Amino acid sequence: MRAAHMLFALPVAIVAAAIAHAAAPIAVGAKVPANFAAVDAAGKPRDFASIAGKKGTVLIFFRSASWCPYCQAQLKDVRALPAELAKRGYTLAAISYDAPDKLADFAGRQSVNYTLLSDKDSKMIDAFGLRDPAYAKGNFAYGVPRSTVLIIDAQGVVRHKLSTDDYKVRPNNAAILAAVDAR
Repeated sequence: MRAAHMLFALPVAIVAAAIAHAAAPIAVGAKVPANFAAVDAAGKPRDFASIAGKKGTVLIFFRSASWCPYCQAQLKDVRALPAELAKRGYTLAAISYDAPDKLADFAGRQSVNYTLLSDKDSKMIDAFGLRDPAYAKGNFAYGVPRSTVLIIDAQGVVRHKLSTDDYKVRPNNAAILAAVDAR
């Protein structure tokens, strides 16, 4: 009986630990975590105020600039957005679990014209509740976020959220601008 109990208890403990680690995904109307902190591609610490425009920011959560071809395509595509967002009072930033040197390498090769943020330990990814649960500890993708675009106002309130469970599908620039304009 004791062995059977242990066989049942172990999977339950693993599932419980995974659930405890995962916060509920941030919802429209929620405020950005007060402890928002990341490091940009140059290694400079950044808080939310340092990335926000006059009216707010578009914050893209992506898996990896170094190994995810869907992320790389998205990060290249959104280079067309900063000027349009600036006209609307917004900035653009993108965050992943990539180390700053990986982001700097990508930014240099691809002429990225917006802020790339490193959340190397996935603390902000977890604070936003966006960690992709498909990857267990030990997997190279452990800590990646679900691909999500948040439109956040200058007060740090999420006003629009574009998200999907399919990491291959990303909102295009027109959809992102429409979300900003819907504010």
